[in-house]
Amino acid sequence: MADRILVFYGSYRRDRMGIRLADYLVRELAARGNDVELIDAKALDLPMLDRMYKEYPQGEAPEVLETLAEKIRTADAFLFVTGEYNWGLQPGLKNLTDHFLEEWFWRPAAIASYSAGRLSGARASFAWHGTLSEMGMVVISSTLTVGPIAATLDAEGKPTGHAGESLGHAFPRFADDLAWWTNAARAQKAHKTPPY
Repeated sequence: MADRILVFYGSYRRDRMGIRLADYLVRELAARGNDVELIDAKALDLPMLDRMYKEYPQGEAPEVLETLAEKIRTADAFLFVTGEYNWGLQPGLKNLTDHFLEEWFWRPAAIASYSAGRLSGARASFAWHGTLSEMGMVVISSTLTVGPIAATLDAEGKPTGHAGESLGHAFPRFADDLAWWTNAARAQKAHKTPPY
């Protein structure tokens, strides 16, 4: 049974470098037999949070929220690809996640961060860990940190140079960790209904 994994990416910048990492992860996860979909916050262009999906009367949420809520509810796992803005979270990705709450519950989440520099978005990764946990996800212990992004992946999201080789070595463990937690969550849900 293929795992249904949503890969979330949140940069709204004109010259987005992190899309290289998002594309790489989608391709590599699909090559492992997963059913993977990229959810691009810029393409969805949700408004700044005014009303959460659950706050709309049933059947009255905008279609984009209805569609995304169903994708989130039916996914087995999530992967968040995040850049680092001034030591913090990308606002586009944070805004997207904040539109939902219960839809995220009881599934594993993984974090892959990037930056133009050598710290590879590690501070944003750390910030996301607490945020995703608060939103009801189990954040796996493995993370990917990619930087400098331009020296790691080319414009098509293909690994390049020594940094690309390092990413290629790190990815299998990261993907194995996510798969283990995805299978564990599925088995537990089959055994016992979540408590809320």
